[in-house]
Amino acid sequence: MATTETDAALSFELASEAATVALAARLACAARPLDVIALMGELGTGKTTFARAFIRTLRTPEEEVPSPTFTLVQVYEGEGNAPPIWHFDLYRIRNPEEVFELGLEEALTRAITLIEWPERLGPLLPRERLEVRFAPGASPGARHVELRPSPLWRDRLKAISP
Repeated sequence: MATTETDAALSFELASEAATVALAARLACAARPLDVIALMGELGTGKTTFARAFIRTLRTPEEEVPSPTFTLVQVYEGEGNAPPIWHFDLYRIRNPEEVFELGLEEALTRAITLIEWPERLGPLLPRERLEVRFAPGASPGARHVELRPSPLWRDRLKAISP
């Protein structure tokens, strides 16, 4: 996994799906309740793979993690001190206000919130967030990932950098 750093952003060239899973696991270990992680990129660039690995890291590797493409949101309640995780897929929403019906406000006040297609939120997208931007990599199966942290995430990203 090659890494470059520009300002506060980190860029990764991930050679395989396994490398995407490994990055998701490292970020999951750094995540805290009330964090928002915005997963950006075109269809098929690894957002759902990342989200599944992230959730399984904080739950169990065997956890069933369906894509919320049709349900729009999946909620994973935490046991003990584990925070809940809300996974939104906003690809099919037409109006940002639709997210209020999905429980976004509740998620933002008590959970780790993963949001695929966060640009659909427009001005409702929280400023404090970690943006994870996915793009096809240089070879088949590879991904280019850029992490753009808000101030709350900057120090935590230093701890996960190789």
